[in-house]
Amino acid sequence: MHIEFRHLRTIRAIHQAGGLARAAELLHITQSALSHQIKGLEDQAGMELFIRRSKPLRLSAAGLRLLRVAEKVLPEIEALEAEFGGLREGSAGRMHIAIECHACFEWLFPVLEQFRKNWGEVDVDIRPGLAFDALPALQKEEVDLVVSSDPETLPGVIFKPLFDYEPVFVASSQHPLAQKSYVEAEDFRGETLITYPVDRSRLDVFTELLTPAKVEPRAIRQVELTAVTLLLVASNRGVAVLPDWVVREARTSRDYVTRPITETGLTKRLYAAIREDDADKPYVAHLIRLAREIPVRLQRGLEPA
Repeated sequence: MHIEFRHLRTIRAIHQAGGLARAAELLHITQSALSHQIKGLEDQAGMELFIRRSKPLRLSAAGLRLLRVAEKVLPEIEALEAEFGGLREGSAGRMHIAIECHACFEWLFPVLEQFRKNWGEVDVDIRPGLAFDALPALQKEEVDLVVSSDPETLPGVIFKPLFDYEPVFVASSQHPLAQKSYVEAEDFRGETLITYPVDRSRLDVFTELLTPAKVEPRAIRQVELTAVTLLLVASNRGVAVLPDWVVREARTSRDYVTRPITETGLTKRLYAAIREDDADKPYVAHLIRLAREIPVRLQRGLEPA
């Protein structure tokens, strides 16, 4: 038995309309064409699919079985057609994001919250587990955007600049280093440094300061959550270096002080790595625009409107 999608649509339309004339209107075909299609389907099945003497026209037991298949299959087909239509129009798609910056969650969630209000048909996900294989995953189309501070030259990949940020030193207001106007590499030698649980190559305090100066802190304590890091710092259990968008509240608190790293301060830039082929998709461009605007507002202590 050869069943096509049009056969399923026919069964559903007749059941919904209760008669051939109205069903033909719903399907945009003539009534004679519809009758011919039904006869061909019944010939294949070897049994009647309708109780013809009933008004409205009712399905037989075999017809009801076919209707159950239609009600299961057709919604999935129609959803697929709508998804492909959205992809063609640029209103639907997938945006799976990998993050090489642990603290980026602090600004990424407000960005995605704003993004979903405009692009509800885009499937958004964050893939933190791919942090160290993120760029190869982007090339393999396992993810669609990578937040990174280390642009590379890769075939088919472009790096869009997002915003500059300043890694800043954070300590308890009671800490001896709170008296300094800025800190240097040597200041960390006797300290417990509180960091995120990622490799040193992903931490600005090491890549930009301590490793080049060959300075090792007295101890390193890894903490997953920024809020816990600030709690430990306030309790004078250690010091930290965090991006400026994270410490905007700490700057107005009496429990902490923030100081520049080195006399001139450090400046880093974040990028969005995307595939070249995706650069013209409207939702990709909009997400990148939000990722440029909202973190800067957070840096300035403003709401991410």
